[in-house]
Amino acid sequence: MSTSNEEEVLYIAKKLDKMVSKKSADNALDVLKALKQIPINLDTLQKTRIGMSVNNIRKQTANDEVAIAAKQLIKGWKKLVSEPSSASKKSEDNKKKEKPEPIISTNIRKTSTTKMEVSASSHTMDTSSLQSTGNSVRDKCREMLVRGLQTDNTSGHSDQQCAFLAAAIEEAIYSEFKDTGVKYKNRIRSRFSNLKDTRNSILRLNVLNGILKPEQIAKMTAEEMASDEMKKKREEYEQQNIKDHQMSVNEGTKTDMFVCGRCKGRACTYNQLQTRSADEPMTTFVFCTECGNRWKFC
Repeated sequence: MSTSNEEEVLYIAKKLDKMVSKKSADNALDVLKALKQIPINLDTLQKTRIGMSVNNIRKQTANDEVAIAAKQLIKGWKKLVSEPSSASKKSEDNKKKEKPEPIISTNIRKTSTTKMEVSASSHTMDTSSLQSTGNSVRDKCREMLVRGLQTDNTSGHSDQQCAFLAAAIEEAIYSEFKDTGVKYKNRIRSRFSNLKDTRNSILRLNVLNGILKPEQIAKMTAEEMASDEMKKKREEYEQQNIKDHQMSVNEGTKTDMFVCGRCKGRACTYNQLQTRSADEPMTTFVFCTECGNRWKFC
């Protein structure tokens, strides 16, 4: 298959994954028809993971035409897997003689160094990442992350892929803190909670499909990982808090600890409100009783 055809198949795979994440698989009929016109061999099937993308569409759709089209494509590709051509075999033999290179594949392949390489949504790692780290805390944290990635596992990703990604995320977090202390454990728990949240399936799919790399999810804040619904609720909560607690001259605690930026006076009152998530510090609202200036700081 030409490079242009392979790129076209990869583009379609990403488009189908996006439909799955947006729960719009019923609109995939035209895309599947276009895909059917493209000749696909075993090598392209493995590199693009198009079979997994089409299978996800089949699982999610309620449209009979879409489901039938997806099944027909998958049925045809299964023949390629079970009966590889002699040309494909020769190609595999030639690759074994050369230095092995990582490929995008859902299968695990042994290399000459007895290591195994697997691609999990465009990420490749060897099996050393799956082996025990020799640290019971780190091993348990990896198991937690695997469970989070396997939550509501209808995406078609294998246990091995989830294990590789979990190991990569844990490795990135451990590399940052260099120990398994409180900060490390809190970071692991927040990843686990957000990944297993069934209301935040987009985050989990983005990690599994390679849209978010392990290094990125390892450092994301709670606000960045939150679902769109949660982000909207937090914003509404903050706005409501500010609205309900507007300062007035007679409100707040009197203090001379603050200097007004406008009149340089110290006759002020202040209130503290929890305008962000519970694990963030409170916001202080200050009111100058001399000139009426208001300001806030965290």
